[in-house]
Amino acid sequence: MTYSLDREAMEAAARRWDHLTKPQGSLGRLEALAVRVAGMTAQPVPETGRKVIFTVAADHGVAAEGVSAYPQSVTAQMVLNFLRGGAGINVLARHAGAEVIVVDAGVAGEPISAPGLISRRIRSGTANMAREPAMSREEAEQSVKTGMQLFHETHGKSRIGLVGLGDMGIGNTTASSAITALLTGKPVEQVTGRGTGVDDEHLSQKIALIERAIVLHRPDPEDGMDVLSKVGGLEIGVLAGIALAAAENRVPVVLDGFITTAAALVAWKLEPAAKDYFLASHRSVEPGHRAALHALELEPLLDLGLRLGEGTGAALAFGIIEASLKLLREMATFGEAKVDEKKSEEPAR
Repeated sequence: MTYSLDREAMEAAARRWDHLTKPQGSLGRLEALAVRVAGMTAQPVPETGRKVIFTVAADHGVAAEGVSAYPQSVTAQMVLNFLRGGAGINVLARHAGAEVIVVDAGVAGEPISAPGLISRRIRSGTANMAREPAMSREEAEQSVKTGMQLFHETHGKSRIGLVGLGDMGIGNTTASSAITALLTGKPVEQVTGRGTGVDDEHLSQKIALIERAIVLHRPDPEDGMDVLSKVGGLEIGVLAGIALAAAENRVPVVLDGFITTAAALVAWKLEPAAKDYFLASHRSVEPGHRAALHALELEPLLDLGLRLGEGTGAALAFGIIEASLKLLREMATFGEAKVDEKKSEEPAR
């Protein structure tokens, strides 16, 4: 399977835009968006099809260091909220006509037993990266493979047209900041934010903790799996695997916020060409998100001050992506509408 975008499909989509009943380029980024999706899907006029958001949950041992404003118990509680349909992602997914698939990749404590939950537990949360590597390399590899298998299973039952990435895990902005610092080369203090809303003192402690963990474990920035295993998260690995498998199958991958974009950085490091299949839904207020988007050469569709996660930004972006594809598919050409096209330029006399 090649990751290359289909240039012929992109050229055909661009030509169609130029013959629709509007001034050329007047729909701005919507036109470029549909052309990009045409290249991903190898369809000159793509269909959206089935829309799925994977909301993957796992816990982080580093939460014991007080890096979050919320207790670790919230992860499991929110998983149950997702399954009951009461979370932000559930509301926005219903609005977008998308499915939410909730995955337990390693929530701490006893395994959750609830209808609708997909259990892919690799371990009961990561270790505390402030003191030891978050996980073994084998566990990191397993998390990525788990994500790939999960996508293939879901896609095999009924073809996915758009996949969104979502996350849940107390402490995961700490892991994402560490990943982002290592894979973008930015200083830790520039890519670390308040996460769930910690105060100045706890933010300073969070930055110092990440810096110590990087010195202690010496992750190799050229080895995405090494970075994932030493300072990453189980849900981040699973999301990276979903992104890789989707790209292999020419399915556009709609990122949510900071955590899912950190997962995309890992996927990009494992397979650089996969980033051509990533779309950024929005720009989070987390400072590391801007650095991660810049490294992936992505311009977000929205900038609404979001920092919830769960896949909420991806759900909102689905509507914009669908709108761009419907315009390309359903607008009449000048010929079909019997509307005169722009006058051709004639040389001055």
